[in-house]
Amino acid sequence: MTEARDSLYRRHRFPAEVIAEAVWLYFRFPLSLRMVEDMLAYKGIIVTHQTIRIWAEKFGRDYADKIRRRSPRLGDKWHLDEAVVSIGGRKHWLWRAVDQDGFVPEVLVQSRRNTKAAKRLIRKLLKKQGCAPRVIVTGKLRSYAAANRQIGLTVCDHRQHKGLNNRAENSHQPIRRREKIMKRLESTRQLQRFVSIHDPIANLHHFSRNKLTSSDHRARRNAAMDTWREIACVQAA
Repeated sequence: MTEARDSLYRRHRFPAEVIAEAVWLYFRFPLSLRMVEDMLAYKGIIVTHQTIRIWAEKFGRDYADKIRRRSPRLGDKWHLDEAVVSIGGRKHWLWRAVDQDGFVPEVLVQSRRNTKAAKRLIRKLLKKQGCAPRVIVTGKLRSYAAANRQIGLTVCDHRQHKGLNNRAENSHQPIRRREKIMKRLESTRQLQRFVSIHDPIANLHHFSRNKLTSSDHRARRNAAMDTWREIACVQAA
C-alpha cells in the first residue's frame, strides 16, 4: 500500500487522508464544493473549493476505476430509463441503467431521445457485462424496442410498462438533488464526468436498509468503508 500511496499522492501538499475524505464527502453526499470546504475548515483544514474540485476530478476518477474493477457482474434484470436535464438552456437526456438490486452499471449523457441513443446505451451495457440480460424493463418509449431489434437482442424478455420502471426512475433522484445544489450544469462533459465518478462510489455504499437487520447494516457499511480506505490507500482514523 505504501508504494501505491506514494505514487498516487506524489507532490501533493495535503496528506492522503484529507484528500480522500474531501472526495468522499463530495461524491457520497449532496454537497457543494463550498460546503465541503466549510466542513474541512471546521476540522481546522484550510483548503479552497477550487482545490477540492481538482481533487474530485483527479482522484475521484482513480477511485471510481478501482471500484469498477472490484465490482462483480451485475444482475440479469436491467431497468433502463432516461431523464431530461437542462445544460446551457438546452434539453439533454441522462440515460441510465439499473439492475434489480439497485446498482447502476452505466449512465450516458446524450443530446437525443431516439433509437440511436438507446442503442448506444444498450451496446455499452452488453460490452461491459459480457452477456445479454434475462429481462429488460423500460418505459413506453418505443426507441428501446427498435434498438433491441437493430442490435438483434431478441433472447431477453422486454417489458414496457411505466409502473414497472420505478427503480430506474428513482435512481435519478441523487443527480436531481445535486443539480439543484450546483445551480446549473455547464456542459455535457461536466455532467458525464461527474456521474461516471458518482455512480461507482454510490454502488459501493448501496445496500437496502429495509432488508437488513441493524447489525447486518453496520457490518456492510463497515465493509464498504474498509474497501474505500483500501482503494484510497489510507488508514482508519
